[in-house]
Amino acid sequence: MVWETVIGLEVHVQLATKSKLFSGSSITFGAAPNTQANIFDLAMPGTLPVMNEAALRMAVKFGLAIDAEIGRKSVFDRKNYFYPDLPKGYQVSQLDFPTVGKGELEIALEDGSTKVVGITRAHIEEDAGKSLHEDFQGLTGIDLNRAGTPLLEIVSEPELANAKEAVAYLKKLHSIIRYLGISDGNMAQGSMRCDANVSVRKKGDTELGTRTEIKNINSFRFVEKAILHEAERQIDIIEDGGRIVQETRLYDADKNETRSMRSKEVANDYRYFPEPDLLPIVIDEAYIEAVRAELPELPNAKRERFVSQYELSEYDAGVIASSRQMADFFEEVVAICKDAKLSSNWVSVDLQAVLNKQDLEIENSPISAERLGGLIARIKDKTISSKIAKTVFEAMLESEQSADEIIASQGLKQVTDSGAIEKLVDEVIANNPEQVEQYRSGKEKVFAFFIGQAMKASRGKANPEQLNTLLKQKLKA
Repeated sequence: MVWETVIGLEVHVQLATKSKLFSGSSITFGAAPNTQANIFDLAMPGTLPVMNEAALRMAVKFGLAIDAEIGRKSVFDRKNYFYPDLPKGYQVSQLDFPTVGKGELEIALEDGSTKVVGITRAHIEEDAGKSLHEDFQGLTGIDLNRAGTPLLEIVSEPELANAKEAVAYLKKLHSIIRYLGISDGNMAQGSMRCDANVSVRKKGDTELGTRTEIKNINSFRFVEKAILHEAERQIDIIEDGGRIVQETRLYDADKNETRSMRSKEVANDYRYFPEPDLLPIVIDEAYIEAVRAELPELPNAKRERFVSQYELSEYDAGVIASSRQMADFFEEVVAICKDAKLSSNWVSVDLQAVLNKQDLEIENSPISAERLGGLIARIKDKTISSKIAKTVFEAMLESEQSADEIIASQGLKQVTDSGAIEKLVDEVIANNPEQVEQYRSGKEKVFAFFIGQAMKASRGKANPEQLNTLLKQKLKA
């Protein structure tokens, strides 16, 4: 590879407060347009902002989670620009004195290694409204429900080397904000939006190339595709003798391409100045320690505990611990069935496949932790085999019955009576003399045939271990 990509991400996280950053309006998603905007949100003359302390607490909580510097004094500034969905003609943000300073985030790479990515800052700001184009022929509608919603903008250092690293970083960030409970991170609803700054340079160069910014990418998959396309576009331009223009671009998912939106602004373009209607926020050590006391067990710590307490592999522990909801679900299942390894497999593989197919989060799982724990307990005590468990699992998806109720009603209990299994083995051997001779002449692969015949005859209910042992004994006799 002659070229290398340099990526920095700006992630806007909608904070899970009950009201807006500077007004008492609700921020509930899905309300009818302009029903959640009061006179302050509409920028009526004479209205004044009142700071939402819950947003500050959430920002500090995030800063502590990434081991960042916490600004003892943070100052709000006006970022001036004109856009139809920005009623005041400026956005209240933070420039020189953000609430959260430098921190870091460790991400897992595909080869199993880890990488520490620097975080430059995380500052509090208010969101703009929303322009609606699709419902108005030749016109644009303005919905100000979102105007004033509290955001935490998290800015990374330009230390991500490719699209997959960018996605890994985003997923880790998504995991942390959900663990902390400061945002639901729902990208489809705009609770987490990503701007990607992308540049390319020759391998070995130390100077950064001219960057472009891709705005408001709303899924992990689109982030990866947008970065790949933009890097390729820039390389093609440079190799053809052209030069990259610093600009803001949009990603078109339907065409899988980026297109120019406007020239890239710099800080001077926004004419920042301190917000005169808000005093600086000053917090002390006692406030920070009070927030620290609210921190939950975070993903890395939970992963390490799962490895030591439940003896899971690093990979399995990482998958389970990536989501606080999945981790809590897993521990509920383990408490019931007392088998961490089986629980890990069923939660992260079988149940997750169902959730992915039905586009559900684990908190909306069609099978509760209690019911899944009951199913795994029946595998562990050999009431049913792993194969029959799949049948029971499918039945549980279609009803509210427990595993025990389904096993009893469908007669799925595993046959462990050695006399019954021996009789079954004798019948299979007697009915297949040709295969018996093949096995005894050294063709051991035929053994799978006998297992299949015996399981078929028992309708899958024979205990596999007992069946295996008896078949070997009888075939060698």
